[in-house]
Amino acid sequence: MTTGYQLTSLLTADGEASLYFEAKDFSDLASDQVLIQVEAAPINPSDLALLTAPMDLESLTSSGSGYQTKISAKAKPGAVQFFAARLGMALATGNEGAGTVIAAGDSEAAQALLGKKVGAFGGGMYAQYRVANVMECLPLPEGASAEQGASSFVNPMTALGMIETMKMEGHSAIIHTAAASNLGQMLNRLCLADGIPLICIVRSEAQKSLLEEQGAQCVLNSQASDFFADLTDACDRYNATLAFDATGGGTLGSTLLNGMEAAAARHLTEYNRYGSDRFKQLYIYGGLDVSPTTLHRGFGFAWSINGWLLPQFLGRAGIEVMMRMRARVAAELTTSFASHYAHRVSLPEALSLDLVREYASQATGVKTLIQPTHEG
Repeated sequence: MTTGYQLTSLLTADGEASLYFEAKDFSDLASDQVLIQVEAAPINPSDLALLTAPMDLESLTSSGSGYQTKISAKAKPGAVQFFAARLGMALATGNEGAGTVIAAGDSEAAQALLGKKVGAFGGGMYAQYRVANVMECLPLPEGASAEQGASSFVNPMTALGMIETMKMEGHSAIIHTAAASNLGQMLNRLCLADGIPLICIVRSEAQKSLLEEQGAQCVLNSQASDFFADLTDACDRYNATLAFDATGGGTLGSTLLNGMEAAAARHLTEYNRYGSDRFKQLYIYGGLDVSPTTLHRGFGFAWSINGWLLPQFLGRAGIEVMMRMRARVAAELTTSFASHYAHRVSLPEALSLDLVREYASQATGVKTLIQPTHEG
């Protein structure tokens, strides 16, 4: 029997959102399961849906210490209705992480992982221990640390998934917003290596300089006065018809579609009241802006807007594509897929009020890594 603490999220019907630690026992493993001692787990934007999304951070309070720490807040207006399906459920947090396999089921695949460092995904990684199916595990290259393998799934597989989507749908370039993020930097490295035109959209000159120093070929500041003209030129230059938008709300997605259409319109030989017939695809894959998505319809009728989520993409792409992507992640773990962290904290330290407010802000360059084996 092994006992460890798990960071848990709860939202109640009376409008209280809380994060706290639960003790969990681990005993028998199924044939294809392993027990991982978690050593590193990143806080990604996708994790905030369980961690802080329902919380009114102005009302945040803390009680207790160590593994008795609990932080609570009033729910944001509308959060109880929006998250109705999870009310009263104590949910394990942490989409991905890495650690050492300390016990294994009796299958050959499980036994082969015993004593190995692995990356893992599927939830519940903000914990001292995590039971995982062997298919949820990625054996790390010899000599790789848990920190290097902690972010081996969400961002790397998302970046590769964007490239695979481009190829599957017959596009020739990618537009990407929030491009200075860890994910954006990975995507830039991949596109440079693979010869794929990438239009990086950022929101400051400092972020633009950061990407240009890393070799990015086209970086546009969405706050610049000439942004739309430069976007149109870039879409024309690269024949860009595919965009991945991390902001979600506001008008940026609409601006991208209009930029793609303005580029296509340059090549029309006669007027068409329905716009160009060049198909334009916008995928919303994040929610940095929680305001409504607003469309200013200047992009004709050959367009589509969809949500893009990694698990759904993998289900559509199939096991062969997924395994090819995983193999590339393992091979380039410390190069193309390297992640950088501003903070390294223990599990209890992850609930310090200042840090919670910081990672809830989703600011660029302040990624946090939880290290459950460190007591801090």
